[in-house]
Amino acid sequence: MNEKQYQNAIKILNEWAHAYYTLDKPIASDAEYDELYRQILNYEAKNPLLIASNSPSRRVGAEILKGFEKMAHIKALWSMEDIFDQNELKEWLERGNKQNLELYIEPKFDGASLNLLYENGQLFSAITRGDGKIGENVTQNARTITSIPLTIPYKERIEIRGEVLITKSDFNAINQELTKQGKQTLANPRNAAAGSLRQLDSAITRSRRLKFYPWGVGENNLKFTKHNQIMEFIHSLGFLQDEFCVLCVGLENAQNAYNELLRRRESASILMDGMVLRLNDVSQEAKFGYTVKFPRFMVAYKFPALEKSTIILDVVWQVGRTGALTPKAICQSVNIDGANVQHATLHNYDEICRLGVKIGDVVSIIRSGDVIPKITGVLRPGKEQKEIIKPKFCPQCDSKLFDDGAILKCQNLACKARVLNNMIYFASKKCMNIDGLSSATIRLFYELGLIKNISDLYRLKQSDLENLEGFKDKKITNLLNAIAASKTPSLERFIASLGIELIGEVAAKKIAQHQKQNWLNASYDELISIDGFGENMAKSYLEFMRINREKIDELLSFITPKIQTQTPQTSQISNKTFVLTGTLSAPRQSFKERIEALGGRVSSAISSNTDFLLCGQNAGSKLNKAKELGVEILNEAQFNALIAQNNE
Repeated sequence: MNEKQYQNAIKILNEWAHAYYTLDKPIASDAEYDELYRQILNYEAKNPLLIASNSPSRRVGAEILKGFEKMAHIKALWSMEDIFDQNELKEWLERGNKQNLELYIEPKFDGASLNLLYENGQLFSAITRGDGKIGENVTQNARTITSIPLTIPYKERIEIRGEVLITKSDFNAINQELTKQGKQTLANPRNAAAGSLRQLDSAITRSRRLKFYPWGVGENNLKFTKHNQIMEFIHSLGFLQDEFCVLCVGLENAQNAYNELLRRRESASILMDGMVLRLNDVSQEAKFGYTVKFPRFMVAYKFPALEKSTIILDVVWQVGRTGALTPKAICQSVNIDGANVQHATLHNYDEICRLGVKIGDVVSIIRSGDVIPKITGVLRPGKEQKEIIKPKFCPQCDSKLFDDGAILKCQNLACKARVLNNMIYFASKKCMNIDGLSSATIRLFYELGLIKNISDLYRLKQSDLENLEGFKDKKITNLLNAIAASKTPSLERFIASLGIELIGEVAAKKIAQHQKQNWLNASYDELISIDGFGENMAKSYLEFMRINREKIDELLSFITPKIQTQTPQTSQISNKTFVLTGTLSAPRQSFKERIEALGGRVSSAISSNTDFLLCGQNAGSKLNKAKELGVEILNEAQFNALIAQNNE
């Protein structure tokens, strides 16, 4: 085989692969495919410097990865706001007067989001969604997905965004094969797609027959004025296109599209959990802008949650980190939209009484997306019913439970369940973010007696871990370094990590801002004066500090929280409360940061204590409320003038 024959063989093999994997219409036998593939491999082995970037051999990783590096998206990958019925659709259309604007509608597939970056026509990187700004680099695995072109006939830099999926039939075939091999089966197509994309062995990813369906772009230099034109161009580059795509105007037409897509849901080859609506005019994106979390120019209209019947086999009581007990129903396994469901929450004993549910009853169980399955009612009594008994003693430590009628609570701070869950929460991503310290690792260390409380995490040494199965030198070093790195968190993150009841991330941030030096000894009056703080929050914080002061002091012997200092302000903004409303020229978070940097506060609700309302386009009820209360109203120009005055 010479170079010309080699290039022709690649072209033929890629056509065969596209027909087989993407179109499900084979145009060559397996033997023909394997023989041509072998010839390509032989040529590349003899000519390693001439291997083409679009060779099918490039779709198989050369080695098993040890992990995934973090990589930033050029443009942020936003989540979408969810709506669930026609009334919410009507409200979304009325928000900003979208009723007469053209909408681009397509299915919302239930898979794993992926951002592809092409440079000079070559696939440069493939990054998972992550937090929207930074994801995991899974480029090696993405190369194994045949519906992702390795090269495209477009040379400028472009981010192409879409969903990685597994068809229902491929999912069933994979599980059948795993069953034959005596291996654990995959839970559902969505999780299977996400898990397959993050395999350290690219050969496994390749075997899963993943598909990539694009839905938009990030960074780009395209000149199109309509989103449908953008998508037509993306599809022309060789990407897959779903048959359902609608352009329409108005509530009635949008609802009709939803009804039609919902009708197709069961028969569709790919899992759908709703449909996506977005303004087709690209120029409208900048006009409507973004909230802190979502773009205002697009929305996900979710399908109704799927509900099925099952039988309650038993009820167990779980103890959370605050000591609160939650009843969990053990159910006869039932498949809901691809997921085998065996557990469901019953929330609390009042809910058990309200539903009138008993062990043995046939009940309705509901699951929607990532929401924990829950029991919604009794369909018919069981043949052999058994009452669900309200416990009097903790199922973990046997301590007598506190019962105020509404909640059951274990008051024993030394309860194993409380200790473990508090440590897991403390180390979690949204708290101290100790990389490598998973819930399984914490449970292992606890059972081995290496740790008894949170402070013990900071006493761990190399010698404590070096004889543990699965803990190599590098893993130990990385874990101890991650623990060491957590010794200087921000004050707000540290407060949040303590797991104080009613004190979440937002409340912790406010305490850190307004009680910087005095957070340990803040009084009731000082706490209650913080915007948004209620009586119960203040009492919970004070009681926690009183009971656990010794433990907190012990933690502070290892940890030095960083206190954010601000230059005292004496302007019109310092100590003033702002409320933001309407469509602004930038995300609200940016305005909030500017206000807080100058000593001001941002609240979510208008009250008599509000000093300024920053008002953008299409303002709603907050504007009316501000006028009623006599709150000073600022547009962006007036706000910027106020900022400029402050900086003089």
